[in-house]
Amino acid sequence: MALIVQKYGGTSVGSIERIEAVARRVIKAHQQGHQMVVVVSAMSGETNRLLGLARQIDDVPTSRELDVLLSAGEQVSMALLAMAINRQGVKATSLTADQVGITTRGGFNNAEIDHVSTERMTSLLEQDHIVIVAGFQGRDENGNITTLGRGGSDASAVAIASALNADECQIFTDVDGVYTTDPRIEANAKRIECIDFDTMNTMAKLGAKVLQLQSVEYAQQHRQALRVLSSFEDESVGTLVMPTAPTQAPIVGIAVQANQHLYTLASQAEQMIWQSAGIESEIWNNGPVETNSSQVVVSEADMVQLKRAYGESLNYIDNVATISVVGRAATDCEQAMLAALQEEGIQIHRVQHLPQCLCLLVADANYKQAVCTLHAQFVETQIDVGMTELRAVS
Repeated sequence: MALIVQKYGGTSVGSIERIEAVARRVIKAHQQGHQMVVVVSAMSGETNRLLGLARQIDDVPTSRELDVLLSAGEQVSMALLAMAINRQGVKATSLTADQVGITTRGGFNNAEIDHVSTERMTSLLEQDHIVIVAGFQGRDENGNITTLGRGGSDASAVAIASALNADECQIFTDVDGVYTTDPRIEANAKRIECIDFDTMNTMAKLGAKVLQLQSVEYAQQHRQALRVLSSFEDESVGTLVMPTAPTQAPIVGIAVQANQHLYTLASQAEQMIWQSAGIESEIWNNGPVETNSSQVVVSEADMVQLKRAYGESLNYIDNVATISVVGRAATDCEQAMLAALQEEGIQIHRVQHLPQCLCLLVADANYKQAVCTLHAQFVETQIDVGMTELRAVS
């Protein structure tokens, strides 16, 4: 008998039919003798619906009240799943994060998990209950409801698995694992069988949405291996995320952050003003493509707040996307990659080097074409000859 923590994302619980399918999967595992803890996200689209309601009242809602509102989505999912399991004659109990005892730090809207109490969950498991927990939420030291940021249910599952010393932590989503790039952009993207924490951390940080960044960081810190699986495929093998991968390609994959905004940075003092207003930004230093002043990239999520602070006086350059090529040989391929994109007529605003990663800033209108070009020439066909440069293949 194993203790298994499973997490189901919004598409996995996106309708009553899908919730019932999840119930059958969970009951099957329970009937095989496993103790089951299930963490759920809000139903697909529900968080956006609640956020839309808030913004009908205020473009920038009060952070505390926004967390109170958004946390409601997961409570709907957990209750419905518990009902579906109970209806099949199996005991299930739903718990909010506060009922479990998940405490957080770091403020509203993007809090971090500080501690997970196990007593309530362990007691229910010993009574042969399936435990259903609302993901994405916790309570701070002052008793306020907090949320963990987009995809925060992943972090909830990893933290619970680590606290319970679970045998497995399984993240169920709408794709059957981690892919070399977003398969919605590139149809030839391939599932990665095994990936190490450092590489997965880099990909999550730079836009790969299959796992939330905080969940990867927490798993790495606590050495909690993860398996990413599809909730729509019974025989899904998925991707194992673990401390060290046995083998890994010289270029593992391509992560994307689309719909960003590029501005000229007048001074570092200006960036400090932005950050003091809660506006996250990334400085892109001078690269080989251009030699003019430094520039700064701001996400779409921060645009309303940025415009409120600066009005229309911003020095806007372009709507951009960051394409990050991840792997030990990525920077060795820089010139070949730039040449491949330039042959396609794709303008490159900036180039940035990170550890085992090459980041390219391109016009947002061209990012899908850029991803497909780089994936075809540097991921699908790889030449690994002792860290020598990988060549573009025509």
